[in-house]
Amino acid sequence: MATLNDIGVAAAINILTAFAFFLAFAMLRIQPVNDRVYFPKWYIKGLRSSPLVNGSAFASKFVNLDLRSYTRFLNWMPAALQMPEPELIDHAGLDSAVYLRIYLLGLKIFGPIALIAFTVTIPVNWSNNTLEHSGLTYSDIDKTSISNIPIGSHKFWTHLVLAYCFTFWTCYVLKREYEIVAAMRLHFLASDQRRPDQFTVLVRNVPPDPDESVTDLVQHFFLVNHPHHYLSHQLVYNANKLSELVNEKKKIQNWLDFYQNKYKRNPLKRPSLKTGFLGLWGNRVDAIDFYTSIVERLSRDICGEREKVNSNRKSIMPAAFVSFKTRWGAAVCAQTQQSRNPTTWLTEWAPEPRDVYWENLAIPFVFLTIRRLIAAVAFFFLTFFFMIPIAIVQSLANIESIEKALPFLKPIIEVKFIKSFIQGFLPGIALKIFLLLLPTILMMMSKFEGFISLSALERRSASRYYFFQFINVFLGSIITGTAFQQLNHFIHQSTSQIPKTIGVSIPMKATFFITYIMVDGWAGVAGEILRLKPLIIYHLKNSFLVNTEKDREEAMDPGTVGFNTGEPQIQLYFLLGLVYAVVTPILLPFITVFFALAYVVYRHQEYESAAAFWPDVHVRVVAALIVSQLLLMGLLSTKEASQSTPLLITLPVLTICFHRFCKGRYEPAFVRYPLQEAMIKDTLERAKEANLNLKGFLQNAYIHPVFKSADGSDSESESEWERSPALVATKRTSKRFTPMPSKDGGSLLSLDQVNDECLKP
Repeated sequence: MATLNDIGVAAAINILTAFAFFLAFAMLRIQPVNDRVYFPKWYIKGLRSSPLVNGSAFASKFVNLDLRSYTRFLNWMPAALQMPEPELIDHAGLDSAVYLRIYLLGLKIFGPIALIAFTVTIPVNWSNNTLEHSGLTYSDIDKTSISNIPIGSHKFWTHLVLAYCFTFWTCYVLKREYEIVAAMRLHFLASDQRRPDQFTVLVRNVPPDPDESVTDLVQHFFLVNHPHHYLSHQLVYNANKLSELVNEKKKIQNWLDFYQNKYKRNPLKRPSLKTGFLGLWGNRVDAIDFYTSIVERLSRDICGEREKVNSNRKSIMPAAFVSFKTRWGAAVCAQTQQSRNPTTWLTEWAPEPRDVYWENLAIPFVFLTIRRLIAAVAFFFLTFFFMIPIAIVQSLANIESIEKALPFLKPIIEVKFIKSFIQGFLPGIALKIFLLLLPTILMMMSKFEGFISLSALERRSASRYYFFQFINVFLGSIITGTAFQQLNHFIHQSTSQIPKTIGVSIPMKATFFITYIMVDGWAGVAGEILRLKPLIIYHLKNSFLVNTEKDREEAMDPGTVGFNTGEPQIQLYFLLGLVYAVVTPILLPFITVFFALAYVVYRHQEYESAAAFWPDVHVRVVAALIVSQLLLMGLLSTKEASQSTPLLITLPVLTICFHRFCKGRYEPAFVRYPLQEAMIKDTLERAKEANLNLKGFLQNAYIHPVFKSADGSDSESESEWERSPALVATKRTSKRFTPMPSKDGGSLLSLDQVNDECLKP
């Protein structure tokens, strides 16, 4: 059982670790050689073309020789905090700005709660000696918890009143933030620059027709049902094999560039390699000739696969990206039922082009339900079977277990500092290491389910990660930790007394969560600012693969907010803070420090989904609030606080009503695009740009990346789009769906034109 001294040692270690990360970042960020790593968006936006160098010496291009800058190494903190929110949105995007508001939400909720809890709750809990006569294993920290109050005491009214106060304050802050973020989203959509996804809808499950091809069928359907707004469409192709070939060629091209650069540096010696596994054995061949031959073979395979996709009708999926002349027309189509059969002609807003996950567009729509059922079953078994190894890890991550398993280490472990380090640091780090692979597994499951956008994949993965942490990290740690710590007490008491023992022990698990917050939150978040992975990757690429300025830009990684891993971590801390705010409030300062530290770090640090994730954030905080109320209700029932417990039943009911109010009042702004806003935007755009060539703007937005030429431009020139489209004669014997010949349609890009790339010398 960790004591106050153990927690102090762990806190000191994590504070020093966080400070070391900050110091390393401060030194690394001012070195010219790292400029593109820590300021990638400045280069991408064209605001900077080279590092700011003082002096003309050759060394100054790599190392900062200005000694005065080292005395101002922490100036980035106030600069980051002083950046206005509109400027932050312009620089990093609305998603990043709203993601930062999650940390701000935590500070707003837990700052006042921590102040009240330390002023009222801790003195009330400390002024008892119940644990001393309980026979349970406890520490000084546990004396500050509700477990230290006698059974049936009138002091429980204090906790009841505070539960109401904390609930009302949390709901008030949640409502204010939901209101602010909804207004930010609508303002962003109204003032944002023109984007292809504002005019485009994804239509899926196009019904088969023996008389017409998919492209003619889509064109005729929308000409009839949206005659004044339909503009054009782009078919969806199953190009997954082609994509694999293109990606493989890119990897091989990187190796070819590496050996060519190596040869340029030393022209007297041609590089060579062995063709066996990992280059450990096999025939030794010329490396440049070897990879050149592979690149040429893959180029031929790519052209052949493109030809196959073009000629095989089975490669055409029953789906298309349909573009409209106005945002209003796209909004009407995306938000209404298109056919009397609700299972066909299914429409939804198209993701932003950078947000499209092209591989899943090739999955037939009818298979999605089956895939999601399989994924749900797999996740169920993953979640509950994972509890077994986590319980084993938790049981081993304590002094007694280590001494039993490795008795020869007992003299070393009993040293006061080492013992404090193990008890205050080891449990948290053990759990952190054990969960490292989980985000990757959950993302693979989300991809298997068939979501078509990167943002949807991240939101699904985040949702499951949070549920996993709730079951295993929160409930699992409480149940297994309590069982192991109080095992002797369980064995020697009657069955009827076990619930009371658990009720007393749950608040006492706060010590484990404090160590976890310090390891995962304090040191982990501080480590994020170093951007160690992008730093290493950039310098490796820059040293061996970069030939041109474009290659250097591709080597830069501006990074993302990491929603699928970061947001569930934040939500776990919301859960811990709300659950332990009343029962063991000493945990609250550690939560508050995490939110403050993370806000500073991520303030310094992409597709754009216009903050569509905020409803998920809101509902999880509300769920955490309800869980805290139910646990407090159960806890007080074991304490025989019969008079105060019934009054807690009202709290979950009020919280659910609050959630329903927010869902009805603010959530529509995140799932629908108001027609009024669309019409205003369209009207203003027509007034400002009367001669806008919208078809030219949309022509290549939703073409699969592998159909684009190597230089990044599409094989169809803009002049092709300025011609009047040819009439498309229908092949139908019946005219009931097409009363007039087509005159405005045509797919956005012909694969015949794409294949011209294969015929170029």
